[in-house]
Amino acid sequence: MILSYFSFKSRNLLARAFHAGKRFSNPGSGDIVFRAICVNLKHRRWSVLERLSPKLTSSLVSRVVCEFQNSPLLALDFYNWVGGLFPHSLDSCCALVHVLVKSRKFDEALFLLRNLITEGGTPPLVLLEVLVESYQRCCSSIAAFDTLVRACTQVGATEGAYDVICNLRRRGCSITIHAWNNFLNHLLQLNEIHRFWNLYRGMGSFGYMENVNTLNLVIYALCKEFQLMEAISVLYRMMKGGIFPNVVSFNIIIDLACKIGYLDLSLKLFKKMTIMSGDFVWPNSITYNCIINGFCKNGKLLLAEEMLHKMVKEGIKPSVRTYATLIDGYARWGSLEEALRLCDIMVERGLLPNNVVYNSILYWLYREGGIEEASLLLSDMIDKHICPDQYSYAILTQGLCRNGFLTEALKLHSQILENNLIKDSFSHNILLNYICKRKNLAVAKQLLGSMITRGLAPDVFTYGIVIDGYCKLGNTNDALQVFDWMIKMDEKPNLTIYNSVINGLCKMASTNVAEDVVGELRKRRLFDATTFNTMISGYCTGGHIDKVFSLAMEMKSLGISVNIVTYNTLINLLCKCGCEEEAKELIKMMIVQGIRPDFITYTTLVTHFMKKCSPDEVIELHDYMVLNGVVPDQKTYDTIVRPLLLEEGRKRNHNTTYI
Repeated sequence: MILSYFSFKSRNLLARAFHAGKRFSNPGSGDIVFRAICVNLKHRRWSVLERLSPKLTSSLVSRVVCEFQNSPLLALDFYNWVGGLFPHSLDSCCALVHVLVKSRKFDEALFLLRNLITEGGTPPLVLLEVLVESYQRCCSSIAAFDTLVRACTQVGATEGAYDVICNLRRRGCSITIHAWNNFLNHLLQLNEIHRFWNLYRGMGSFGYMENVNTLNLVIYALCKEFQLMEAISVLYRMMKGGIFPNVVSFNIIIDLACKIGYLDLSLKLFKKMTIMSGDFVWPNSITYNCIINGFCKNGKLLLAEEMLHKMVKEGIKPSVRTYATLIDGYARWGSLEEALRLCDIMVERGLLPNNVVYNSILYWLYREGGIEEASLLLSDMIDKHICPDQYSYAILTQGLCRNGFLTEALKLHSQILENNLIKDSFSHNILLNYICKRKNLAVAKQLLGSMITRGLAPDVFTYGIVIDGYCKLGNTNDALQVFDWMIKMDEKPNLTIYNSVINGLCKMASTNVAEDVVGELRKRRLFDATTFNTMISGYCTGGHIDKVFSLAMEMKSLGISVNIVTYNTLINLLCKCGCEEEAKELIKMMIVQGIRPDFITYTTLVTHFMKKCSPDEVIELHDYMVLNGVVPDQKTYDTIVRPLLLEEGRKRNHNTTYI
């Protein structure tokens, strides 16, 4: 530890000598100013301090801050006052951190450190160095270093936090288990599961013993990986090792069990948690909410409401979230009347529905075409002074578009824009998607332009919707124009956008340009089955038969699964080339690989067999595909197969009669 550099006795002797020196020596001008500041600060004489301010230095500020360790808020006021006169040094900042932490004013200390890292741009290791230098002077505690690690995790400085932990370890010092757990939790929030396990397994080398919070994080990590049985085994290991699980331990497991449909298991844990914990743990509102949510997701709404009644009977007050879950459950399963009934019960019990509740009912009303009811509910929402949020406007926009009121959706969107109620591209994307589906790309481009004019930055999905819309219409030049626009706006295209562009180029018969794009994607290892399927389709259209099969072989070598789209494209190509038998062999290959032919496969083969093969062969093909689980395309069946079957039936009847 840092304080171990000096023994307790030697520190006391040094302190006495220091104070004795102060008592018998003549005070310098710095001491006089220091004392004057302390006296006037103690009585909050800011006007006198103003006159003394020209004599202030950074070292003097640090000294004053340390002097007021027993009045941390006064030290903070002084620090803020000095900040209006000249910039603080890192030493005075860290001195204040020590004072605040020592007085358990952790929120204020965290705020200061976060600002130093984000706004001040100070690297965490530099902050650590200054905190170490001022540690003894401020008679601080190890909690100051814990606070630095927490500040790093809060601002997303993951590597900074890890560097602080390792640097302290090299100095023979360690953060507490609480800060260590905080860092492990931070890794889980970032989904860095592999790194979490590495650090957890290396806890011993860092000198830590796992506690209930550490093991709760282990349970949480296992649940994130859907390893339910392993999570339960950790629960038993805790109890055997003398570490009593808390309500969080049970809630994490119950929540996962409910999410993956193991409702019986979740109820067993719910009933036994008190016994298993030795009467130390009882279900809380979060436990009940998890089970209610599990029942609702699985359509067991009566059981969910029974759990609500049990919750009330046990003296646990249901929250708005509890009712929101039940209301959404009833609405999701088509019982809007029951959802509204629960809304009334909720209000009777003194709970006001929030945006989540209203948004849920609005969404399901629009899904069922209840435009008028949705409008009335929206009016009720505004009357109760519950302001619609971005999700409310997105639901309104989607609801109107879904029910065929695109003009009304555009008018609503204009009103929302004029009142500056939209802060991001979420609602725009919904509207753009429906406009592009209607093939009204001129309006889509206009809407995209208005977004940029109003200072709303389109995101990658915005550009993707418009580019895909142009490509599907064959307006590849316009799509490429929007693509260039996107690049100029420093927005990086994703694979979906590249696939749309490749599709557009292939439709323009510009397969050579599409090849160049795919070549660049190969270098970046950015491709999927759609990328290659699009190129295969382009080659088929252009008659480049040799390139089709070489590309299919490349897919296999790259480990990309050949899917139904690839097979359908290849079957269509073989049929066009008159290779019906090879096409049939390809179907057998599909079935062996577990890929079921679909109605497109059926239509392609039956249509081509009708032109080249006998009626018996067409019927034989139909029977083979149906026996292998293919649902025939109704139109193809009615126009081609059904007449052949009827004709065959008539022939059989005729032959039977003749005999």
